[in-house]
Parts: sequence; structure tokens; C-alpha cells
Amino acid sequence: MHDVTGSAAGSPVVRHPALAAALGALIGVTWAAALRAYMVVLADTASAFSWWTIGAVLLPGAIAGGCIGLAHALHARRARRAWLLGFAPIAFALLAMLEPGALEALLTAGLGGGAIGVALALVLGGFGLGSIGSRAGRVVGLGLALLLTAGVAATVPLIGGSDLALSTPKGAWATALAAGLLLCGILGTAIAFRPPPPMIR
Repeated sequence: MHDVTGSAAGSPVVRHPALAAALGALIGVTWAAALRAYMVVLADTASAFSWWTIGAVLLPGAIAGGCIGLAHALHARRARRAWLLGFAPIAFALLAMLEPGALEALLTAGLGGGAIGVALALVLGGFGLGSIGSRAGRVVGLGLALLLTAGVAATVPLIGGSDLALSTPKGAWATALAAGLLLCGILGTAIAFRPPPPMIR
């Protein structure tokens, strides 16, 4: 049986970048769906589903996951610029701003800032845990990502009120979900931020 998740030169993921991208997209969509569930918990009865809101969350997840999976495969093929695919989570911020009135809402009321925070946390944290760039830059990037993660987790009781206070089971669960999603996303994004392996002579 083949190991489709391994990094050995003979694994199907390495041989077939399309498969790596497809697996990454599947993981990304699942991650984004969990993120949407977290948003539902925060908004409670005010939450509403539409094809636009679903697309604005799930589509960026597919884009980011697919690009990171592709970066993993291209990295094994010694592609020098594969790490640039690690910036794909920015799609979460860009697609959120495409909704009519979203930019105005961001500038006037700060609505939509969460999507930008998620994108920044994933990219900065992935860069920080990767091995591209200077160590000082990576430390700063990781530090900022952890601050953003803590900030997102701290908004759970602030937005959800007493029902989502950390002293309640629901609040503790929602806070753990928020922090866990971002930390897992950061770990996944770090896959892309690697230099190509050295040539074996």
C-alpha cells in the first residue's frame, strides 16, 4: 500500500502534484468549514447562511490548502519558488472583501477584520515556523502570529457575551476551537515555507 502523505521521493504525493493539491484542497475546505462553525457559535441566532458566505469561506480554504499541498510536491522536485505558494491564505482576506459593501463596512465599522486577521496569522506564523528568510524575521513573524491567535481567542467572550465566557463549557470549547484552528493552520502553512532540498550527488 502506498503512503500518500509521505515525503519520500517515491510517494504518490511527490510524483503527482495534482494529487498533492487535491489532498491539500480537501484539508483546506474541511478546515474552513470548521472556521465557519466557529463563526456560527459567535453570531448565534444572528448567523445566516448564503451561497456567498459559504463561498467566501470554503473557496479560500480550497485555494490555500491546494496551494500548500502543491508547494509540498514542488518542494520535493526542488522548485526554487514553491515557497511563494505559502502566501495563499491571503485569499481569506481578499475574497471576504469582494462581497458588495464589504470594504465600506471594514473602513467604517471594522467589520471583516477577522478575515484579515486569520490570513495574517496563517502567513506570518507559517513563515515563522518555516525555514525561509532570516531567523530574526521568522521570530518576529511567529510572535505576531501568536499575538493574533491570542487576540482571536480573546474575542470569544467579548463577542459572545456571558454565554461564551471562559468559565462556561461552551465558552471554553469555542475558545479552544478558535485557537486550535489558527495554530493548526499555521502549522499547515509552514509546509510551504521551506527551501528546496539540496541536490544529492
